[in-house]
Amino acid sequence: MLKKIRLIIAAVFFVLLTLLFLDFTGVLHKWFGWLAKIQLLPAILAVNVVVLISLTVLTLIFGRIYCSIICPLGLFQDGVSSIAGMVKKKKTRFSYSPAISWLRYGVLAIFIIAFIVGVGVIISLFDPYSAYGRMASNLFAPLYRLANNSLAWFVERFDSYAFYATDVWIKGWITFGIAATTCIVVAILAWRNGRTYCNTICPVGTVLGFLSKFSIFRLTINTNKCTECKVCEHGCKASCIDIDTKSIDRSRCVTCFNCIDKCKFGAMSYAPVKMGKKTEANLAEVTTDSATENDDEQGGMSRRNILSLFGLMVATSAVKAQQLYVDGGLAEIEDKKIPDRKNPIAPPGALSDKNMKAHCTACQLCVSACPNNVLRPSDKLATFMQPEMSFERGYCRPECVECSLVCPTASIKPITPADKSAIAIGHPVWIEENCVVNTEKLPCTACGRHCPTSAITFVAIDPNNRRSLKLPVIDKELCIGCGACEYLCPARPFSAIYIEGNRTHHSI
Repeated sequence: MLKKIRLIIAAVFFVLLTLLFLDFTGVLHKWFGWLAKIQLLPAILAVNVVVLISLTVLTLIFGRIYCSIICPLGLFQDGVSSIAGMVKKKKTRFSYSPAISWLRYGVLAIFIIAFIVGVGVIISLFDPYSAYGRMASNLFAPLYRLANNSLAWFVERFDSYAFYATDVWIKGWITFGIAATTCIVVAILAWRNGRTYCNTICPVGTVLGFLSKFSIFRLTINTNKCTECKVCEHGCKASCIDIDTKSIDRSRCVTCFNCIDKCKFGAMSYAPVKMGKKTEANLAEVTTDSATENDDEQGGMSRRNILSLFGLMVATSAVKAQQLYVDGGLAEIEDKKIPDRKNPIAPPGALSDKNMKAHCTACQLCVSACPNNVLRPSDKLATFMQPEMSFERGYCRPECVECSLVCPTASIKPITPADKSAIAIGHPVWIEENCVVNTEKLPCTACGRHCPTSAITFVAIDPNNRRSLKLPVIDKELCIGCGACEYLCPARPFSAIYIEGNRTHHSI
């Protein structure tokens, strides 16, 4: 019963969390965006005291429930391990192995030092939520969008427009490679040995494992009922049950209840214990027959507690868009190239590039949620895999605030469209030799016509000639850095006007 409850709730959490990274409509974020905010490291960076206290209390009461129900990377490992079990069909897949404490606490020490010093690359690589986010955003999302585009194409044949096609593209090849490598490594470890990654590398698992040593509800072995068949040990994906010594390494146990489900003799139980009066070693051996008779009642009480807690948590195409052509369809419009920006452009609500570096874990949720295709992972070492803006595929529309609403770490503060229209995230730079007015001797006012703040006006090259061509004049004090001028500039491959990022955002 306990295992079934855990599997149902874990499946709901995993599917919804994954869909947060796949959904490009923004609908799911309005209802389930809170799932990203209850992840441990994002809650720490956002100083979300309520979530931090809740996760700590949850662990101190029930053990590492977070790892087996809430953490998406842990649930991904469970899925891979389950598939491996069906393929291998072995009854003795796992066996007890001693904890590799030096590696666990060594990685945790490196993680803490990186956190204090502010080395975002290490934090991003080791955070389990961010690691899974990159996998979902870079590996799963393109496949999801291709399926959506195929469905959109199909229903259009029947004059239905319930679905619409969207762009499918790799937003950063380096980040894609890291996501693919992470997926392969974690999948191989899970295929062979279950929760190896969680109990040897993951710093979140190490911290929660330490807290779970003091949890109230614990798995215990009833020595009077145990026949030493080792079924529980061979079914433990955390490799933390040692039947030879009748002990369980509670720092590695992820409370998956596989052992209870597999034990046919009722020797495994999950019930509250009173620390201090009995040592942990004696808990397994002093179990009397009268206490054994009450196992079902205690199990029922624990199930009711878990059900109430979980009930509260749950309540609370083509790969490229159609090419555009000019000149009767004979000349293809050349793709734009990224200009050499001295300062990256941080999204509105980020406050500054310093704030972004200090809080962002590079989970890619904002990149996935951006409907305008302006956010992508950085390939620069200082901001590696963190989001930055570029305007080759769109511009940051003043009415859109999706990235600020989905960010779980407060690296992008929540803002309203009214706030956004007054936040200057960058300023324009005009490249005279790229402007079509100079290169083609043709009139062009595209940048000024599309500027939402009227920061661009035009002056005649020859004031005495009424038919004189006009050049843009920029008022940097009015610019908010939305990138409309850069994106809609007809010059190719580099726009005649581009946005340079502001190190610190300010109001206009």
